[in-house]
Amino acid sequence: MIKILHFADAHIDIATHGKHDPETGLPIRALDFLKALDTIIDHAISEKVDLVIFAGDAYKDRTPSPTFQREWGKRIIRLPQADIPALLLVGNHDISPASGRAHTLQEFDTLQVPKVRVLYKPELLKPADLWGLQLQVLSLPWVFRSSLVAALGLSAVEEDTVHEEIEKRLTTILQAQMDELDPALPTVLVGHGSVQGAVYGNERTVMLGKDLVLPGSLVKDPRLDYTALGHIHKYQDLNPGLHPPVVYAGSIERVDFGEAADDKGFVIAEVEKGNTSYRFVKLHGRAFFDRLVRLSMEDRAMEKILASSPNEAEAENAIFRLVIEYPRELEADIDEPALRQKFASALEFHLVRRPQAEARLRLPADQNIASYSPLELLSTYWKSTHAQPRDLAGLQTLAQSIFQSVTGSKPG
Repeated sequence: MIKILHFADAHIDIATHGKHDPETGLPIRALDFLKALDTIIDHAISEKVDLVIFAGDAYKDRTPSPTFQREWGKRIIRLPQADIPALLLVGNHDISPASGRAHTLQEFDTLQVPKVRVLYKPELLKPADLWGLQLQVLSLPWVFRSSLVAALGLSAVEEDTVHEEIEKRLTTILQAQMDELDPALPTVLVGHGSVQGAVYGNERTVMLGKDLVLPGSLVKDPRLDYTALGHIHKYQDLNPGLHPPVVYAGSIERVDFGEAADDKGFVIAEVEKGNTSYRFVKLHGRAFFDRLVRLSMEDRAMEKILASSPNEAEAENAIFRLVIEYPRELEADIDEPALRQKFASALEFHLVRRPQAEARLRLPADQNIASYSPLELLSTYWKSTHAQPRDLAGLQTLAQSIFQSVTGSKPG
């Protein structure tokens, strides 16, 4: 049995919420990502795993600052120092589509860091390539569609044909590699990309380039014993209860409000030939709250807003976005200074006010206003204001009495 720690999508330099730590000078949100990475490395060492697999996207873009390259390197080097080998797969945020450009993990290859190997092309690694581990690894790093189009001499205009041809070529490459597998050894596929059937998180906000969607049959081949995926930020198994497990580890921290409800973490897999088990280890990162409150004229505005919000203890050091939709008539009932004071302990509090203009009364296209009696027009108006049904009869009766007192006759 080979024990593997699988994680992905670290994006350690994402700092979408702007406060900085006075001691280090780094964005506080970047420190959140680094803390999560520290926890992952600590766990690998304490569990004495046999191998760490990183399934791509160390940074948010292809040109990380030297500061963040230093922070990434400081943490990854702890693995070989603890005699734990690591495989680092190149993701779409790690490489430029331009030919000849170095990828962001290049220094580990350039400096030939012991027991750290960067996977930047499709290849089959055998025990001799894996420091003697009785394991086989197939790698499928990020595939740039534009690069493959050029390499294969295809027309970029024929998009459907391009995708079919790329899929065919990748399938051919992987099948050829699988034909070389030792059937007695467990096999892991590590890949970075989108797979048919996967559920997207909010990684669309940081995604670079256009996705090539891989067929599920590639990653669910029964000759595999575990498929370690990166690129999609939502933790999920695309082959639940079946062999092999096909697992997106997800990102290590919440990137934005779209991931507010997602669990973040990494995976510990115990890989055996034909029999793999795994568990998801949850990371307790920065809390995100994203609340939408819709007010009506009948609501007690502040009472409903506060009832729909986290309490002060929950909001402390969290990132909280509160969106309020309300009729313009309730503008004065929303006490913004009180809300900001209540959630002052949050790392960031975003208040979004969306006043709603009253909809204009519209009559059916085949009718004009002259065809309505005064009471009928009034009834239509009450409905457009969303008056409560229990109030309509009383309002109409009162209106009728007013019309009679003014005109001396019952309105038609």
